[in-house]
Amino acid sequence: MKKTLIAAALALVPLAMPVQARSDLEDTAAQQVVELSSAAIALRSVRGEGNQTREVAELFRDTLLADGWSANDIEIVPLDDTAYFVATWQGSDPSLGPIVISAHLDVVEADPADWERDPFTPVVEDGYLFGRGASDTKFDAVQAMIAVMKLRQQGFRPKRSIVIAYSGDEETTMATSRAIADRLKHAKLVLNVDGASGTLDETSGKPAYWSWQGAEKTYGDFKLEVTNPGGHSSAPRDENAIAQLSAALARIGAYRFLPELNDITRDYFEKAADFESDPLLAAAMRAFAKDPTDKAAIAVLRSNPAMIGKIGTTCVPTMVEAGHALNALPQRATGYVNCRIFPGHSKQEIIAELAKVANEPAMTIEEINPEYVTTAPASPYDKSFVEAATKAVHSAFGNVPIIASQASGASDSMWYRALGVPSYGASGTFTKDSEDYSHGLNERVPIGNIDRSLKYYEVLLTELASK
Repeated sequence: MKKTLIAAALALVPLAMPVQARSDLEDTAAQQVVELSSAAIALRSVRGEGNQTREVAELFRDTLLADGWSANDIEIVPLDDTAYFVATWQGSDPSLGPIVISAHLDVVEADPADWERDPFTPVVEDGYLFGRGASDTKFDAVQAMIAVMKLRQQGFRPKRSIVIAYSGDEETTMATSRAIADRLKHAKLVLNVDGASGTLDETSGKPAYWSWQGAEKTYGDFKLEVTNPGGHSSAPRDENAIAQLSAALARIGAYRFLPELNDITRDYFEKAADFESDPLLAAAMRAFAKDPTDKAAIAVLRSNPAMIGKIGTTCVPTMVEAGHALNALPQRATGYVNCRIFPGHSKQEIIAELAKVANEPAMTIEEINPEYVTTAPASPYDKSFVEAATKAVHSAFGNVPIIASQASGASDSMWYRALGVPSYGASGTFTKDSEDYSHGLNERVPIGNIDRSLKYYEVLLTELASK
């Protein structure tokens, strides 16, 4: 990618990046990653009015065109208020299923008033890139794309086609996610760079281990509602929709589902414990892997935000709406609960458990937007993928352990897996567990390992696309 392209892209968006921070980015490709990621972060790709997801896709398209790609190999497909992006590097054998690189262009909404820095004004500071989408997942999308560009520049000729497929509404309706998966259901496998990654040691900051993600929990949004006749606020009644719903949501918020294990999570706890700097947490991980009923281990794991989602189903209240006037009894109170369901449990089973916990006969529960998600099995253990990923990680980051994992969140992988296409979380980024700010305030990603991350992608894609 030419520097003139980067300059042109950045001229279109506001950017705050201290010059001194760039001294750490001596490699041209690393500079390209930071600058293109920054340009993408500055585009507010949030669902609704002013959605700039299509502009992010256009930024990526123009980047590839300037690097010599044919316009015929790049598509931007509008859908509702968003769009998805597909770029294909044709392989020498069109009969073979392609290797797909998956990510998403959209981000979660962010209110500038809540942040220390404006979420859509990217900043490089103290070795981190700050901004909405830094860790989820514009930075990783750019790294993977730059790695593909480097392979082309180096003269690599893939046998299998390599397809860059970035959705435009992964954080909301997933309509583009589903459309892309349906288009690419003939793929050999999917590398989802919005899933799994490397873990840095909390103390030294050095790579501790790398995990690939072969399964994820089922996503579910549920609407909880209490209705009353209402009336004048000067004549209160025992039944009050807001009070009833609030009590039910409090019980749900305090509830903890039964902890459980499967083969993937057991393997994760056993192996990742060896690289946990906190001895109490490491001991709890080992104890839970041996006995998922160990109360002491469960208490430690539940107190850790990075671990609680790994040990079972979680359901949390996320939104409430209630009342119609300051001087009237509420006629309706509505709450929303988001669940991440451990594999092996149906949504109906979870609804029944929520109703039991809420213990409010006047409350109804129903799933909302079920078409936005799907239930999918785990991807099979693919020896060729694991061997290629191991070679790539070791080539770039040294002899760090490789561990299988299950995602607590949901991603585009579900749509591929539901169609029988293996999808593996396989990001080349290494971060500390304590610095995971995805969906939260002051989102950031470390930029010190970009060169090694690019090498990881280059080795991984070379291995997988050559067979």
